[in-house]
Amino acid sequence: MSDHTSSDKNRATAAAILPLVGGPDNIGSIAHCMTRLRIGLHDRSLVRDEALKAVPGVLGVVEDDTYQIVLGPGAVARVTPEFEALVEEGRAAARTAVTADGLAARGAALKEAQKTRNSTPFKLFLRRIANIFVPLIPALIGCGVIAGLNGLLTNLGWLPAVVPALAAIASGFMSLIAVFVGYNTAKEFGGTPVLGGAVAAIIVFPGVSRIDAFGEHLSPGQGGVLGALAAALLAVQVERWCRKWVPGTLDVLVTPTLTVLVAGLVTLFGLMFLAGEVSTAIGSFANALLATGGAVAGLILGGLFLPLVMLGLHQALIPIHTTLIEQSGYTVLLPILAMAGAGQVGAALAVYCRLPRNGSIRTTIKSALPAGFLGVGEPLIYGVSLPLGRPFITACVGGAAGGAFVGLFNQLGVAFGSTAIGPSGWALFPLLDGKAGMGLTIGIYGGGLAVGYLTGFAATYFFGFTKLLCTSLNREEGDEELTAESTADTPSTASPATEEVAVPVR
Repeated sequence: MSDHTSSDKNRATAAAILPLVGGPDNIGSIAHCMTRLRIGLHDRSLVRDEALKAVPGVLGVVEDDTYQIVLGPGAVARVTPEFEALVEEGRAAARTAVTADGLAARGAALKEAQKTRNSTPFKLFLRRIANIFVPLIPALIGCGVIAGLNGLLTNLGWLPAVVPALAAIASGFMSLIAVFVGYNTAKEFGGTPVLGGAVAAIIVFPGVSRIDAFGEHLSPGQGGVLGALAAALLAVQVERWCRKWVPGTLDVLVTPTLTVLVAGLVTLFGLMFLAGEVSTAIGSFANALLATGGAVAGLILGGLFLPLVMLGLHQALIPIHTTLIEQSGYTVLLPILAMAGAGQVGAALAVYCRLPRNGSIRTTIKSALPAGFLGVGEPLIYGVSLPLGRPFITACVGGAAGGAFVGLFNQLGVAFGSTAIGPSGWALFPLLDGKAGMGLTIGIYGGGLAVGYLTGFAATYFFGFTKLLCTSLNREEGDEELTAESTADTPSTASPATEEVAVPVR
């Protein structure tokens, strides 16, 4: 497909979405993560959910603090700019027609949206932390894959002249990740991004080794991303104080100087040491947890991860993953958490087998399964298992079984993890690393996926449906209408409804 054709397709998708979310005037904000287009809406009632789900390329919708349209990895990064351009074009055309009533209504909607967001400060804070790290994921993935390739070449003894170059490419970003975290932190919390980056850069400066704090010499990188996060947050607070009290004529000189100086000194003589202790504790706890109770820990982590994904809270784990990667070169948690996706795939396959006469749901499953095998679970969660109710629970059972399998081998001393964050499912194979050898590492992870698939399938096939639910969902077009009792017990086959699970989800 040519670039021109691909661009036309992305613009067509954006053009189809825009009127179904209320048009340009209903859009308050636009952003995207790895799989979802996130839209802030002025008036939620203008959204046509069912028509939106039917748009080619739309894999599902999620309503949270923002309205989220699941487009899948890659596609969302291409559709979002086209969507932004269409919104701006529509606004430009309508600017002359704005009325006082319209402005008043928009202001009231914004006030209500702000009130809603502020009603859950903890979730909002977690999402802001996630917003700091999500933009770093593409670099983490790219460098992680290169690190894996470099390790493979090193073990095989191939291309010795290329290995040092690959090592430099893979390690360069990780050696400076604190700077990027500081920059994004200041940007997210309302400070000057480059000042946040400047303060965080102190952490990785080699000269800190000559500084004594708490009776010990500091080490470059001590505290890692957690130290950078704390340093940048402090820099934002110092900068705000300066903006408030420093006269305007001196602001350009005094504010950045005081921000870097005060936050820098506190970082050197306090935050680096404290963050280093916290980072060490996180790594020690994770390794000890899996070494002593890996099977139980894996069972719990693998079983609870799908609900975290459903709520969007899984991104709050990114700082922990990043800290573990900084310390040991890989995160031991991600292969276990990835088992949740395996349970989801197994559950979806069971639904497919149990509903041979329901073409609508089977078509949804067939279109979403490739993404599911590659670790993108939202299409299957929101398009299949969650609307049906029980299959979501049995998918969690599959994830728990796979997590227990992988955790057991950690408990037996075969520790391994992922050199980057972001992918899961089959896409995680190139990122695996461990001390037991690549063959055994791949075998254990593949075995965990198989256990997740099989357990999720079996649990869903035998326990995922009541007899009445299965009978109702297997009605073909043209069959007689469902009885009132059946209708009350089952969701629609044309488009999965969320009412059945609205209470436990929210």
